[in-house]
Amino acid sequence: MSRSTPLREVHEALGATLTDFAGWLMPLRYGSESVEHNAVRTAAGLFDLSHMGEIFVTGPQAGEALDYALVGWLSALDVGRARYTMIVNGDGRVLDDLIVYRLAPEEFLVVANASNYSMVARELTARAEPYDARVDDRSGSYALVAVQGPKSTEILRTLTDADLEGLKYYAGLPATVAGFEALIARTGYTGEDGFELFVRNEDAAPLWNALTEAGEGLGLIPAGLSARDTLRLEAGMPLYGNELTADLTPFDAGLGRVVRLDKPGDFVGRAALTERAALADQEAGPDGTARRLVGLVARGRRVPRHGYPVTRDGVVVGEVTSGAPSQSLGKPIAMAYVSPSAVEAGGLAVDIRGSHEPVDVVDLPFYRRSK
Repeated sequence: MSRSTPLREVHEALGATLTDFAGWLMPLRYGSESVEHNAVRTAAGLFDLSHMGEIFVTGPQAGEALDYALVGWLSALDVGRARYTMIVNGDGRVLDDLIVYRLAPEEFLVVANASNYSMVARELTARAEPYDARVDDRSGSYALVAVQGPKSTEILRTLTDADLEGLKYYAGLPATVAGFEALIARTGYTGEDGFELFVRNEDAAPLWNALTEAGEGLGLIPAGLSARDTLRLEAGMPLYGNELTADLTPFDAGLGRVVRLDKPGDFVGRAALTERAALADQEAGPDGTARRLVGLVARGRRVPRHGYPVTRDGVVVGEVTSGAPSQSLGKPIAMAYVSPSAVEAGGLAVDIRGSHEPVDVVDLPFYRRSK
């Protein structure tokens, strides 16, 4: 049975279409997903992300424990800042991608994907065992509400005295929002400016209502998982289970920059990732097969979807990881792993139910917001 977030009754009252996602009953859309998508690009969207996991790592050696457990250099993170990182297995293959916030000198918050946070908590607990650090999975105690879009600052400013203008991208600060204690994080998964608000479960619904009221007249509308997926795809952001899997290393996904081989000490996967980094120019995958994550734009109207083969002259040279119609480009788009030689040669197509539809390779991301 799917679990419910603290906002389920709110979603039902709004007429949301609910669906199972990673074991949670989540809003897929409230009306038109294209309207929700465009609202985030032009004004603001309100998201329930309470299915994400919140894992706290505390203690005198919390930073060192995370340095060993994850590929990033978290002990070097300043208090109040956040970092995108990953947890990998001993072979260097991705178990999950994460955002880590340093809340205090001896306190970190690890935010994990909904489908993986129990596993992440177990792995962190085991990997932190030799260190003076404690791992505490508090996912059941927190709700997460996001306001994303160019008017997000204007909306949130009416509900808090926090210095939003001074809050940098990938940073967070404790504050009071609409009278509720919250961690305000300037992060997101849409390609737009915005904020994610961590609050206690019991404060989620009244906070949602306060944000809704503050956004009246400014174009704020609730947005579901469908819009979130097309927004992150346009922004070229990976989704675990699609662009990132336990079959791939960070280097295979073009995210080798998150692997800090220059940090002191050992970490899980270091040897395998050091070896893989040496092959970066060859773009060889973990199975020895060359691959490159690329953006594809369809020339026609048919949409490449996850799992569809990418072909050249009828020969399979790759596979689509994510695909959808792009509201911003007005064309279907996709991300795919493709043979580098095929990318250079051009003439690619996607096999859509037996029809080889031509596509163009483009640089990621597909969309960049104006500053």
